[in-house]
Amino acid sequence: MKRITTYISGVVQGVGFRYFTRKVAKETGVKGYTMNLRDGRVLIVAEGDSEQLDKFISTARQGPPHAIVKSVEIIESDATGEFEDFTVRY
Repeated sequence: MKRITTYISGVVQGVGFRYFTRKVAKETGVKGYTMNLRDGRVLIVAEGDSEQLDKFISTARQGPPHAIVKSVEIIESDATGEFEDFTVRY
């Protein structure tokens, strides 16, 4: 199990990006959270096995229909196991 902390930039706020990532997380079994940042990016903290996270981030790179993903920064670390599901934070 591993954790990824991901910063997504582009047109990613106000287009349903967080709810899209929650849906994809539930489909792939990834746990963690997503939230908007004040600088216009979306933060995703996700835990799962390598295959789950690869599928999750591959789909997140595309985003929902009205999003325009320009940059994806991923920081990998060890999973903490602190999450029971995937949530949207405010």
